[in-house]
Amino acid sequence: MAAVVERERKYSGDDGFRLPDLTGCGGVTTVSDATALDLDAVYLDTDDLRLARSGFALRRRSGGHDAGWHLKVGSAGGDRTEYQFPAGADDADPPAELVALFRAASRGRPVAPAARITTRRLERRLLDGRGRVLAELAEDTVEGRDLVTGERQAWREIEVELVDGDEALLDAVDARLRAAGARPVPVSKSHRALSGRLAVPVATPGPGAAPVLDYARAQRDALIAHHPGAIGGDEDAVHDMRVAVRRLRSTLRTFRGLWDREEGESVRAELRWLGARLGPVRDTQVMAARLADAVHAEPADLVLGPVAARISSRFAADLATALDELRAALDSDRYTALLARLDALLEGPTARPVDARWVARRVRRAVTRADDRLDRALAGDHPGNEAPDVALHEARKAYKAARYAVEVREPDVGKRAAALVGRLKDLQDLLGAHQDSVVTRAVLRGQAQRAYDEGENTFTYGVLHARQAAAAGRDVPAVIRARDRARRRKLRRWLKH
Repeated sequence: MAAVVERERKYSGDDGFRLPDLTGCGGVTTVSDATALDLDAVYLDTDDLRLARSGFALRRRSGGHDAGWHLKVGSAGGDRTEYQFPAGADDADPPAELVALFRAASRGRPVAPAARITTRRLERRLLDGRGRVLAELAEDTVEGRDLVTGERQAWREIEVELVDGDEALLDAVDARLRAAGARPVPVSKSHRALSGRLAVPVATPGPGAAPVLDYARAQRDALIAHHPGAIGGDEDAVHDMRVAVRRLRSTLRTFRGLWDREEGESVRAELRWLGARLGPVRDTQVMAARLADAVHAEPADLVLGPVAARISSRFAADLATALDELRAALDSDRYTALLARLDALLEGPTARPVDARWVARRVRRAVTRADDRLDRALAGDHPGNEAPDVALHEARKAYKAARYAVEVREPDVGKRAAALVGRLKDLQDLLGAHQDSVVTRAVLRGQAQRAYDEGENTFTYGVLHARQAAAAGRDVPAVIRARDRARRRKLRRWLKH
């Protein structure tokens, strides 16, 4: 299976549109003659079009340079990842490798033919002076048919996809095409063919709940969008999926009066289960890189024994185990059941009507709770004889919850909320750096013990431990400064409204 990142822009053109001269756009010196292609694609989806609604497009296409099964992930007109898999002559169902990638988007439900797109394409290449292909431009005459309702549509479309060019080229071509009468298209061909069914209205929340539900749905959608990358262990995808899970859990807690209490808490517990499978993968990736960089930064005469090799070997094994456990979770019925329950919470009726003041009060409480946590941690007032490092870590988690709560109001409040989000993130990052030092020192102690048991020199582990301890000693003054910046009255005045 091949995976490619598409960087393209799409436009519509009426019958009178004529392709302008594109030479001079972003280094283009030559436009090739047109090559005619006939493309025929059947798009598959669930009966309620969950793939399309989640930004996924699954098709089996014949004709062109890349006939076969394709799964596209992402928004039309922007960067999209396309997974390609060859198709046999009689393949009616997508290969298992692709099914695993869209399992979250389909909620584990079966897919069936939903739309058919036939395209007459005139394809041109945009070349620079050295003959490099900077981009490919396609003029498409399209016919789309919804295979369920029978609705047909026909239209013209222009696609510009980067090959060796850059965004500046796309911007230059964009200006030239718009001047000639082309207009950007915000949706894919399959979305257009399915527009009748996709336009079916869904229940809309009251104005008070709308910001909370919009935010939670965006996190649900982010979780699903990063599912394919997370299966492959992509660091950014695992990180972003984990953050989406955290935001969802935090939102369900901060605004928990909005949903049935028992169901909301049960879904939070299932999100905690999913986060516990994502966490070890991401933490292992981060710690491996952190320690490798730390060893590399030491002078050669302070690195005694096979320190780098031992660290690399240990984390490679840990990462393989963590990835196996994550993939098993993402392939489980428990995971798809969680997504279905999350849909029901976020798309069904709320447990109670709320207004904007109710939302504002809960945002203020989240910020106040975090402030109190940090103040007690810095003052040494630790409940239950909690260790100072643990108290600071709990304050960090509280500030994450506060930041996510403020993010809910950011679309309505604007720059003032964004400024507070930035300050809270600064504070959270400093508390995170302190916690990273705590965890790193514990890992180094464990590594040193293993090295000692093997008869190796443990000097370097002690050096690295000391450097981490010294860095931690500088964290608290920095946290206090960041706390004071985050509490400026002008920055928080809007929270009262």
